[in-house]
Amino acid sequence: MLYKFKSRATADLILLEPHGRRLLQAMGKEPAPQGIVTVAQIPAAMAALEAAVVADDRRRAEAAQADEVDEANEVQPGDPAQDTVTLRQRAAPFLDMLRRSAADGQDVVWGV
Repeated sequence: MLYKFKSRATADLILLEPHGRRLLQAMGKEPAPQGIVTVAQIPAAMAALEAAVVADDRRRAEAAQADEVDEANEVQPGDPAQDTVTLRQRAAPFLDMLRRSAADGQDVVWGV
């Protein structure tokens, strides 16, 4: 399943279901098959998403410093359990969509 985000201010943004769901949950939205982020909701959605990005960055930095994983239990490169794309990278195009939509006074809608 895919999430397709649309705004009249930008091109469409298509995300795989787990990644779209994660962004919606980070913004405090229910990951329903359809939804809307109104112009009035965009500032709060952006703040929540940016806070989630900072928290994810912090968690990743702490995990890298801890270095508690022994080599026998380490995730192998290419293993789908290891997500090498950070939340910051996944959220960047969506945050851009939100910024441009707010500036243009347009809602952001999504559907599957």
